[in-house]
Amino acid sequence: MNHIAIITARGGSKRIPKKNIKDFCGRPIITYSIEAALKSELFDEVMVSTDSEEIAAVAKQYGAVVPFMRSKATSDDYATTADVLREVLDRYKENGRVFEAMCCIYPTAPFVTAGKLCAAYQDFVATGAEMLQPVVSYSYPPQRSFLLRDGLLVWQFPEHIRTRSQDLEPWYHDAGQFYFYRTEAFMGSIKDNCTRGGHTLRCIPFVLDEIEVQDIDNLSDWELAEAKYRILQRRRKMP
Repeated sequence: MNHIAIITARGGSKRIPKKNIKDFCGRPIITYSIEAALKSELFDEVMVSTDSEEIAAVAKQYGAVVPFMRSKATSDDYATTADVLREVLDRYKENGRVFEAMCCIYPTAPFVTAGKLCAAYQDFVATGAEMLQPVVSYSYPPQRSFLLRDGLLVWQFPEHIRTRSQDLEPWYHDAGQFYFYRTEAFMGSIKDNCTRGGHTLRCIPFVLDEIEVQDIDNLSDWELAEAKYRILQRRRKMP
């Protein structure tokens, strides 16, 4: 199967300046995604889609390719990941290259490893799914959540007021790390006006441990991610 890894790295981060190449535990954070993709040996091409020459230079230094710069249309605050992926696939197709499967990897995903990509890919192929998405369970049952109404707390799901936590079904959310797609199915979902390219696809989960997941939207998130990463490093060194 012909595969491409697409690392989506826009340059205009506002909450964390230069977020995609900011130092994370000793090196630019995007390099973890690049290294994982290259070491997995799953991909015929590991490319970075960016509008930033600075990000492009770092990407090339660490072994990724940047065959073209991202267009203005996919570089603003309103462009979706699906828009970026479609643009990349279209540009490659114009140059005579078509891929059967792709993996979108976020540039701020230091917990992605080659081993994790390979394990996910095995599940993706074995099941014949059109999409694979890493997820993590909520640390506290959302069924026991509250809403604020006129300054007062009200139960979101009053039917679960007396339900024991261990009796509630686990709920999951996006881990925000990577996604495998069958490209033909993905492009078909885009034509069906599916904004993120996933809702109409047969998608399987790849369940991760909470210690391996951290959304990074602000500096506090960044510090938490580095703390988790160091914990995992220590665990790997243990006998």
